[in-house]
Order: sequence, then structure tokens, then C-alpha cells
Amino acid sequence: MGAVASYDLSPLAVMALVALLLATGPLVWIALRHRRAHPATRLRALTVMTLFLTFDLVLFGAYTRLSDSGLGCPDWPGCYGHASPLGAQGPIEAAQAAMPSGPVTHGKAWVEMVHRYLASAVGVLIIAITIAAWRQRRRDARALSPWWATATLAWVCVQGAFGALTVTMKLFPAIVTLHLLGGLGLLMLLAVQAQADDRPPLAVPASLRRAVWAVLAIGLAQVVLGGWVSTNYAVLACTDFPTCQGAWWPAMDFGHGFAVWRELGAGKDGGYLPFAALTAIHVVHRLGAVVTLSALLLLAWRLHASGDPALRRWALRCAAIAAWQLASGLGNVVLGWPLVAALAHTGGAAALLTLLAALLARAHVDVLSVGRRSAATPAWRHAS
Repeated sequence: MGAVASYDLSPLAVMALVALLLATGPLVWIALRHRRAHPATRLRALTVMTLFLTFDLVLFGAYTRLSDSGLGCPDWPGCYGHASPLGAQGPIEAAQAAMPSGPVTHGKAWVEMVHRYLASAVGVLIIAITIAAWRQRRRDARALSPWWATATLAWVCVQGAFGALTVTMKLFPAIVTLHLLGGLGLLMLLAVQAQADDRPPLAVPASLRRAVWAVLAIGLAQVVLGGWVSTNYAVLACTDFPTCQGAWWPAMDFGHGFAVWRELGAGKDGGYLPFAALTAIHVVHRLGAVVTLSALLLLAWRLHASGDPALRRWALRCAAIAAWQLASGLGNVVLGWPLVAALAHTGGAAALLTLLAALLARAHVDVLSVGRRSAATPAWRHAS
């Protein structure tokens, strides 16, 4: 079977049309539901809708990876030079016949292409948000700076580039992990913009705000470790709990396990990745989970102890996510990495970072003092 070109832009126009059609539904729904609302209200509704769809996209991206569908179409942006697997039936059948349990099947091709369609549709929605944000800024100088939306648009373009590299570099672990982080970063950017309304900022003491920032940093580090576990398929390196392979400190190879720039399944010297390296990746993620859960629960306690009813609601959300992540993480280990538990764990990580980003946005007056309040407009809003 002949080699497949990594990039074939011939189906790009058709795929762009598909993305536009998919984005039309949410845009029309927002326009009809909020047809009598203020433009700022419509913009926020569109941002919240895009945030929801981006969360779904992150989960579907996890499903694409976990179902081994990431190379279902080995070229980009289409599938064997076509806009859908329908036009690529011949090459897909040939690849499937050559390797029935390989990365290319009709089912995997559809999963991969649906992920690309959804990602493109989210990109169209972010373009709409950017246009609306600049128009809103011309109407109201106190509106949220349109540079937030512009940065989000730039971010999603970079994210698309990493998506292409994920395919063309054959699931290179560092690239796949960065692609996952890019999706979560997109969620956080949208979460901040979704808080731009007339509600007053949360009365969060400076010390507590610093604690939220610290937990966010810890959470990001743990997500990196979790992504490294997933992209290296190291979940099943430990199938017991709380021990690993029947030991509290099993044989581990940190040098190979945390060599960043290497191919999937390869060690730092180009040979096969030792099993002890997978064990090291898994155990470090477990240790990180202890730190992250402890920090998150401590933050929840401090928010609850503040006595502020609004902060207590945020405390309950933090505690709920901590419980969710603990249950789904243990489920992955003791149940043998079922797909549902793996997706639930990814969703919990996405929810955690989104929640903390939203909390910080509500807590910082210089980020959120928008709308009709009489407070002085922060200098950053006048950036252009």
C-alpha cells in the first residue's frame, strides 16, 4: 500500500462549509432566543454556549484518543484526501484489510473526522465571538476587552495546528499532551469571558485569591501528569490500589518515563519503552493526585469557612469535583481502565480547571468590573 501524504488541503473548502453549517445551529438558536436582549447579553450567551460545546469537544477528543481512533485518518485535514470517510472507502478498506486491528477502520475514521468537524465548528463560533466582542466594544467602552476574544481565536488556531501535528507525527506523546492542554486552556479562556456580566465580583480576600491561584497551578501540573499517563498508555501499569504491583515503591525507570521528546512506545535512547518507565509515570501521577486532592479540599474548606454564602457554593463545587476525580481515578485502576471511567476522569479535570478559572475571574475586580456599575473602568479595558 502506497504512502499517504501527511497534508492534503484539497478537502479544506468542503470541510469549512461543514463547520459553518454545524455552527449555524447554535448561532441561530442564540439569535432567536435572545432576539430582544441587549447585544452584551447575546454575546455572553454565545460565549456560554461555545464553552459548553468546547467542553463536549474536549471529551470527544478524549474518546478519540482512548478508542485508538487518533490515526483513523492518517492525513490532515481530510481523510485520504477526502472531506469524509465516504469518499475514502477504498483506501480505508485496503488499510483495514492489511491490518484488521490496526489504527485505520471505518469506525475509527468516522470518530476522527467527527472530532475534526466539531473542532472546526467551535472555531467558527469563536470567530463569531471575536467579531461580536469588537462590535460591542465600539458600542460600550466599558465592555470586556475584545482582546480576550482575539487571544481565544489565536489560541484555537494554534490548537488546530497541534491537532494536525497529533496526526502527522503519529501520536507523538508530547504533542498529544500539548493538544490536550490546549483544549483545557481554551476552556479556561472561555470561562473567564463567560463571567463578563453585571454581577458584582465575589468578595474574596487576597490570601484566598492566592490560594485559588496556587490550586490552579497544582491542578495544571497534575493535568500534565495525567495527560502523560494517558498518551503513554500507562494507566494499567498499576492494577492494584493503594499499592502498585503489590509494592509501595515498585521498580521504576524515571529517565525513560519522563524523557519528553520521544516517539510513542520508545525510550529516550530510541529503543522500546521499558515497563518500569510506565510504572514511574503512573506512580508519579498517583503522588500528584494526593497533592492535588489535598490542596483542592483545603481550598474548599477555606471557601466554606469564609461564611460568605456565595463562596460556600463554590466550596461545594470544589468538593464535588474532588470526590468525582477520586472515584473516577480509582475506577480506572481497579476496573481495568473502562472507557466510561477514563472519560469521566478527563471530564473532571476539565471541570476543575474551568471552575477555578471562573472563580478567579469573578474574584478579580480588574478582570470583571464590566457593565453598568459606576466603578472606575480598569485601565486594561481601554487596551486596543
